[in-house]
Amino acid sequence: MFTCTGYATNSAKDPLAPFSFNRRDPGPTDVQIDIEFCGVCHSDLHQARNEWRNTIYPCLPGHEIIGRVTKTGAAVARFKVGDRVGVGCMVDSCRTCASCVAGFEQYCEKGFNPTYNGQDKTIGGPTFGGYSNVIVVDEFFVLRVSDKLDPAAAAPLLCAGITTYSPLRHWKVGPGQKVGVVGLGGLGHMGVKFARAFGAHTVLFTTSPSKIADGKRLGAHEVVLSKDEGQMAAQADSFDFILDAVAADHDVSQYLGLLKRDGTLVQVGAPEKPLAVPVFSLIFKRRNFAGSLIGGIAETQEMLDFCADHGIACDVEVIPIQKINEAYERMLRSDVRYRFSIDMSNLGAVA
Repeated sequence: MFTCTGYATNSAKDPLAPFSFNRRDPGPTDVQIDIEFCGVCHSDLHQARNEWRNTIYPCLPGHEIIGRVTKTGAAVARFKVGDRVGVGCMVDSCRTCASCVAGFEQYCEKGFNPTYNGQDKTIGGPTFGGYSNVIVVDEFFVLRVSDKLDPAAAAPLLCAGITTYSPLRHWKVGPGQKVGVVGLGGLGHMGVKFARAFGAHTVLFTTSPSKIADGKRLGAHEVVLSKDEGQMAAQADSFDFILDAVAADHDVSQYLGLLKRDGTLVQVGAPEKPLAVPVFSLIFKRRNFAGSLIGGIAETQEMLDFCADHGIACDVEVIPIQKINEAYERMLRSDVRYRFSIDMSNLGAVA
């Protein structure tokens, strides 16, 4: 084992603070990575503050990791020292269940092991994430990151990117379809970029008039103010697919009513409280209300390669780790456009 530094919290009410902890030494199939940037996901805040009631403390968040390989195990074949790589939301799964064999490790029937707030199967204790200087991960769960991508802007692709890419791909979004994206935040702004890149007529729904110009800049053909009943009524029964990226409590019924017969609304935002779904809105148009969780390793690699080839990345504000608690409060106020990315070079030593 060796000592690492990072930022963690010991309870739901404590701020994140400097923290010293151990990582395992690289095993035969492990890759050791010096972390350059780590995106800040809304899930990090939920987890740090135990809003999902399952947090393991101490909690060291971060699952949008970009860095450089510094060591490899003797059996590692896919990576070498100096490679730029990424680590997303998973660091292990059973790899033998039907979902894993099919390439859907995120739906592992025994439960995937998350990058943080999981169980470290080698040295014990919780897994610790990317708000740190170094991470050690089995090569199967490490991803190649093209040097075409700005590493700060690429980091949030490991969660915000794949969370929106995967459902759009799964439901075969493309030319000739009308696609809605609800909410222009960390997830939503990537949903707009991908839907447009896939060739769909893309409509952004937002409650904020101040985001109209940004929505169009990011690729939306139309921007609809969801609080305007007239604008919403004009969109009724016209969508093939809607991606709901809102993580706060909201009324999904107004969006279900915009779907065509057999249209699908996929929820990727994760509100703290259950959403009320109007059953008759589903029944009378054979509409679908579904959910989606990140993507498997192969699909995540596909997404990263697609982004490199098409010049797609997240819109980020780069911060030092010392501003992480301030960033959480700003994120709650939607005061970021559209994702924080932590520059880990300023981590410094932990006393």
